[in-house]
Amino acid sequence: MAALAARRGRAALLCGCLLVIARAVPLFADDETASTTLFPPRSESSRLWLAGQANVIMQGHGSFNAPYTGANSLRPEAERKTSKLFTLYSTYRTSRTTEIILDVESAGGKGISDALGLAGFSNLDVVRNPTLGATPYVARAQIHAVIPLGGEQEHSERSFLSGFATMPARRLELRAGKISTVDLFDVNDAGSDSHLQFLNWTVDDNGAYDYAADTRGYTWGMTAEYHLSDWTLRGGVMLMPKVANGIRLDHDLRHARGENVEWELRRPLIKGRTTTSRFLLYRNLARMGSYREALVMHGNDVPDITLSRRRGRTKFGAGVNLEQELSDRVRAFARLGWNDGRNESFAYTEVDRTVEIGGDVRPFGRRPLDKIGIAGVINGLSAPHRDYLAAGGLGFIIGDGALRYGPEEILEAYYTAFIGRGVYLSVDAQSVKNPAYNRDRGPVLIPSARLHVDF
Repeated sequence: MAALAARRGRAALLCGCLLVIARAVPLFADDETASTTLFPPRSESSRLWLAGQANVIMQGHGSFNAPYTGANSLRPEAERKTSKLFTLYSTYRTSRTTEIILDVESAGGKGISDALGLAGFSNLDVVRNPTLGATPYVARAQIHAVIPLGGEQEHSERSFLSGFATMPARRLELRAGKISTVDLFDVNDAGSDSHLQFLNWTVDDNGAYDYAADTRGYTWGMTAEYHLSDWTLRGGVMLMPKVANGIRLDHDLRHARGENVEWELRRPLIKGRTTTSRFLLYRNLARMGSYREALVMHGNDVPDITLSRRRGRTKFGAGVNLEQELSDRVRAFARLGWNDGRNESFAYTEVDRTVEIGGDVRPFGRRPLDKIGIAGVINGLSAPHRDYLAAGGLGFIIGDGALRYGPEEILEAYYTAFIGRGVYLSVDAQSVKNPAYNRDRGPVLIPSARLHVDF
């Protein structure tokens, strides 16, 4: 009963924060008269498309119960941190069917506890290696080719992923170069955008999807997508990092690569309302460590997964991603994820099982860009993974030195208000029970404020 009352209390606090902001929002400018970007809209006929964004997130937590703290724990003392993400996007159309995409990015500031101590970390903008600093880097650099397979054309919103204003309804799309795997795979319109929606890693992405990426979230690879009117089949092969959460990528494709296949189906379950279903399979090959082998190697000593690494080890996983429009203003979404959990988490985060459900609503008819969202996610570990952590082992993001296992439960809610001229303000709150799967620590309440500018 006490636990139930505590959960209800945390939920009430989240909803209370949203209601306070919602009452203040009508004081701001009407969305119907304000530009959605800082600068005037760009011509759809131009070969060159330029845009940019700035995303500043202030986040913290108060002190919480923690009888012990390890090297990779969320710190139990109160913290306040700020992250800063700036991106310049560009696409240049070299022909009617081919374009070059080039984005430059800077990720500065820090996350709470240096982005350690939560499998579902609370800020997707944070780079997990704070020593990299805010030096600008190339985020995306790719060739994007569209091969028409029919004459019918459809409107396409120009974006950082495509500068084409129209596309063949039936087509093959090819990409090669530096990419973010989750630009194309496991995308969810209601739960994938840390700039205007949720902030938590395992709300914006499938936590059990250990997708190929370096520390900053990018990799090199090739993808292909076959589009028809009501379904899409996509596949891709990407480079894996040399070590878990590493910045350097492994170019030995024979023994290290990420293989991804996803089927996207767009057939309505409710008449007159859009439904999108995505079914994902992936396999990673990399120089991974084995949780069981690490335990055996070290006997009664503290195990070290890095000493059990062997070339060519694999991780298999699957995911389901659902979106459902319920009305003109309300959407629901859900994710399920699983991986075999035998070998170490290597690229994204330390989750082997996940289930998520959430939704968003546009609360004001005269302010169509304002949104309220709420989502809950439960993350879990495989038996070998939890045994390794219980013996004192460290992963690349969690490790308290001991473990009384319990699923990591996260409830997140946000309100995003459109101020005008590309400026958005958001408040967000996350309640985390059993941080890093540890019943001995927490719960933790993590409030955030976000400023986002599109230009």
